[in-house]
Amino acid sequence: METSRLQPALITAIRPGSIAEEIGFEVGDKLVAINGTKPRDLIDYQFFCAEEVLSLSVLDRAGRLHSLEIEKDEDEDLGLEFETALFDGLIQCNNRCPFCFIDQQPDYLRETLHLKDDDYRLSFLYGSYLTLTNLPPTEWERIARLRLSPLFVSVHATEPDLRARLLKNPRAGQILQQLAWFKEHDLQLHAQVVLCPGMNDGAHLERTLRDLANFQGTVLSAAVVPVGLTRYRPDVDELRPATPEEARQVIRQVTVLQNEFQKTLATRFVWLSDEWYLLAGQKLPGVRHYEGYPQLGNGVGSLRRFLAEFQQAAKKLPKSVSQRRLSWVVGTAVGECLAPIAEQLNTISGLQLKMFALSSPFWGKQVTVTGLLTGSDLIDGLAHRDLGDALLLPALMLKDGKEFLDGLTLIEVSERLNTPILLIQGGAQALIALAVGAMPALRDSASLLQ
Repeated sequence: METSRLQPALITAIRPGSIAEEIGFEVGDKLVAINGTKPRDLIDYQFFCAEEVLSLSVLDRAGRLHSLEIEKDEDEDLGLEFETALFDGLIQCNNRCPFCFIDQQPDYLRETLHLKDDDYRLSFLYGSYLTLTNLPPTEWERIARLRLSPLFVSVHATEPDLRARLLKNPRAGQILQQLAWFKEHDLQLHAQVVLCPGMNDGAHLERTLRDLANFQGTVLSAAVVPVGLTRYRPDVDELRPATPEEARQVIRQVTVLQNEFQKTLATRFVWLSDEWYLLAGQKLPGVRHYEGYPQLGNGVGSLRRFLAEFQQAAKKLPKSVSQRRLSWVVGTAVGECLAPIAEQLNTISGLQLKMFALSSPFWGKQVTVTGLLTGSDLIDGLAHRDLGDALLLPALMLKDGKEFLDGLTLIEVSERLNTPILLIQGGAQALIALAVGAMPALRDSASLLQ
């Protein structure tokens, strides 16, 4: 790690009632050092601030340096939030995976969408996946010393030559030795396999999953997700999306292994993302199948959890509400699965909820998941439609609740559609709250977007 990359940590928010507010911290101040050490990232900040006595070096907004002495309870948080979790910059990926989503975007999208994250710190803090291919010994030592576990690792294949070929990086072939390192240091990880038909499927997939299962306890779970391809990807190799029949074959293959692992490991260990069942036209497994949803971030069981949450909340639905007409947008992949929810909500007297299942002309017809719908997709799919009093959108479509992946803002889309927009901040209960609960005044879009 180059010390020249270290920057003071810019403070962007201060929790009300916190120590930081009491002392007089202000947004725009910068944290320079804690007990004489410059923090590299949010991990260092949390680790150093666990002490009862702190000596802080802080730059105020005018650039003046201050020294503060603080006594507090052990592990009590200061209440500071920062512009970024990484004060020394992002560790970027050095692989050239042909299925990398970052390389399947148009050049004009915002700069942050082109950063290839392969940073173990974001993996530990937020559950993002990394490949372990570019960590020097000092970073491995830090992972062990700070007990940064579990991490989330993109495995794709355990055969050394195949993984090196998939990631286009000779160091990728060290994955089994790296898994052994995690086991030796009593650290855990979750694994994922992005399945590319004709490349790492079939016998290769079985070998990968069995290799991972041999590290069960170190590898806490594994997910298999289908490769996603956009229209911006150059047609340079044999990479292609899975067909419905291939999806059914993957389900059969993984189900056999799940049943075996259930007997030998007392866990299914490996799970399929929801997309496989939707593509195959098969029913989603039940709630118990997912054993607490260890791979929810990979879309493994997210639909089942949403449906189960709705079924529970629907027991208390009102019989009637004040007159309101709403629209709800989802991706085409989940439209058929979620249609019964709209139908049940429409049994409430006074409520009319129209669901629109949209594909993505921006990314290409093969991209049908809700979270990747862009502002232009919404405009293309909903222009000149009667959207009622307001449009309900899952908040996961936007960055910080403001900007879509294509750079259009929430306000711009609302104005283009001439409809107020309400964001669904959560799952089924949040949808229900917006549909039947107290809604903001619908005088204009701006009143809903502030």
